[in-house]
Amino acid sequence: MPELDPADPGAARRLDALLEQVATGDRQAFEAVYQLASGRLFAICLHVLRDRGDAEEVLQDVFTTVWHKAAQFDRGKASAMTWLSMAARNRAIDRLRAAPPRPLEDIAVAEEIADFAPQPGQVAEQASDRERLDDCLDTLEPRRRSLIRLAFLDGASYEELARRIGSPLGSVKSWIRRGLGQLRVCLER
Repeated sequence: MPELDPADPGAARRLDALLEQVATGDRQAFEAVYQLASGRLFAICLHVLRDRGDAEEVLQDVFTTVWHKAAQFDRGKASAMTWLSMAARNRAIDRLRAAPPRPLEDIAVAEEIADFAPQPGQVAEQASDRERLDDCLDTLEPRRRSLIRLAFLDGASYEELARRIGSPLGSVKSWIRRGLGQLRVCLER
């Protein structure tokens, strides 16, 4: 029996009927389902697993499952090919997840992987910069210091800040602008 032709609606209906017969224990129907669908299901397994041996094993598992669970197929929910394809894809993904991670074949590849973590010198510089910023913030009057922290460290908008403290928007902007000017002078020392 040839493989299923996706363009032939009659073939899809025939596969639906065959799968329903498999649910009754019909071995000839099971063989026909295998003949019609195994090529496509193998391709799905191979696409997911990228290993021919694993794909063959998963395909065998899929058809064992089909034999035992064909009664769960519901033509009203999906076509037989869709049901079979999902079973193959899910089983292949399960196999992929269960496999231990493959070791790097060449440790030199690890050297090419970018390391975005800050280097020790950068960490020290950032800590020093943060300490200087904190020291300069401490020189500001409390209201300006609080507004700058909320605006630039917590991400609050000027409008939010004005509502929170019950002051006009223009005043909040002015206090923050003056505070930033004082910070710049302090940090440039």
